[in-house]
Formats: sequence, structure tokens, C-alpha cells
Amino acid sequence: MSVRRLLEAATETLEAAGVASPRNDAELLLTHVTGVPRALLLMTARVDDRQRSSFDEMIAARARRVPLQHLTGSAGFRYVDVEVGPGVFVPRPETELLAGWAIEHLSGLNNPVVVELCAGSGAISLSIVSEAPHALVHAVELDEKAYGWAQTNLSGTGVDLRLGDMAEAFAELDGTVDVVVANPPYIPLDAWESVSAEVRDHDPALALWSGEDGLDAMRVLEQVAWRLLKSGGVVGAEHADVQGESAPAVFTSRYAQVRDHLDLAGKPRFVTAVKP
Repeated sequence: MSVRRLLEAATETLEAAGVASPRNDAELLLTHVTGVPRALLLMTARVDDRQRSSFDEMIAARARRVPLQHLTGSAGFRYVDVEVGPGVFVPRPETELLAGWAIEHLSGLNNPVVVELCAGSGAISLSIVSEAPHALVHAVELDEKAYGWAQTNLSGTGVDLRLGDMAEAFAELDGTVDVVVANPPYIPLDAWESVSAEVRDHDPALALWSGEDGLDAMRVLEQVAWRLLKSGGVVGAEHADVQGESAPAVFTSRYAQVRDHLDLAGKPRFVTAVKP
């Protein structure tokens, strides 16, 4: 079978299974199997029997809605690649904007202190130490499996990574932190049916669900950030696109300059605030 027909058949399989980007995923999986750059697949790829078998297995798994990144073992995030797999939340492109906000804020500070809460794979912390190496970065993750992935991704970076609950994390840093950043769980418990199979069946529950309105973790985060931040320090936290008003409202009682930010699709995506 030609590479063109192989990709067409795989695309049809994924499309029938309800995968959102069937051709894209088929090409990325074939690139992963063959090592041939995506742009050159149709021109130069030659798929042997072993590669064809691996590709077929991956397409079948993707059709069962196993996340693409679990099959390839990595996810691109800004300028870094993070290792991911079962037991850790796969970082999304939307979160890159939150990381970018934090990195931009750090550019004018000397030896700034950063804390990432709900670190997951460690993607935000890895981006910060890669793009703002002058920052002193601390991160905490509650889920043991996710913490293991973060250990892998942050090994050798100098990030102070800890396993534990964000509510009690880094007491020794109280009042000294310049930036607190987090992508906390924010999906309401009654939103099960609206969540894609890739997310609800494969991302860890601790990274997804957060009470009846999806803001339980955000309320804890607000308290922790207040404890950690110095005066003039900032906090940034991702939220669901339907929480463009409710998430900022969590911070308005005692923070200044509370504002929400849109993602690349023009949807509300993360809130930032300043400790007076």
C-alpha cells in the first residue's frame, strides 16, 4: 500500500471514530513511526512491515481515543518538549499563553522567585527555566503519578519540585514570591458528558474536576497565592472558557488589577491579579 493510501485509510478510520483532527493525527503518528518529517512523508517515506504494524496499532489505539501524546510519548509546549503518558495531564496549547505571561513578567526582575501550583507534567516550570533562567522556580504536584512525570521532565533543571498539597506548600517562602502560576483543575462535576473521551478517560481525575462550579481549586489557589506573594507579586491561573467572570471574581475581594485574558480563539482563558 502506498503512503498516500495508508494515510487516507488511517484518516478514514480516525474520522469514523470521532477524532477531531484525523489527518493531522495520522500524519504525526506515521512520522513518529518512520522518523520521516511530516512534510516529506508523501515524497520520501518507505514503510516496511514492522513500521506498518506499529502504525496500524497506533491508529487503532487513537481510534479508541487514546491521546495522541500518549502514543508518541511527548507533547510540545512553547519551546520545549515534555514527556507524557498515562497518569499525567497532557499540556494544551492554551496554557502556553499563561506560561508566556509569567515569563514576560519575569523579564524585568532580578532573581525572581516563582511558584507553580498544580504542576502536572511540569511544562510551565520547564518553560520558565528555559526562557527565564534567572528565575528561582519551585513547583508542587499532589498526584504521585503526575509527580513522577514532572520529575522526569524537570530533572537537572534546578527546579525545586515537591510532592504534596498546594494548600500547605512552601510555607518557608511565605511573603517572598514574585509570581505564582497554575493550571488548576476547573471542570464542574456535572460537566462529564461535555468533556472529550481523551480527557475524561485518560487525564487524571485530580487534574480535571473541581467541585460543583469548577472553582474549588481556584479558591484554594487564591488563598495560597496570597500567603506566598510579596507585595506587588502577581498570580496567574487558567480557567474554563465559561469562567471568564466567575474565576476573576474569586480574586476581586483583596487583589488589585484583576483582569482576564483571552486565548488564541478569543475565549476567556486565564486570570491575573496583583497582591497590593
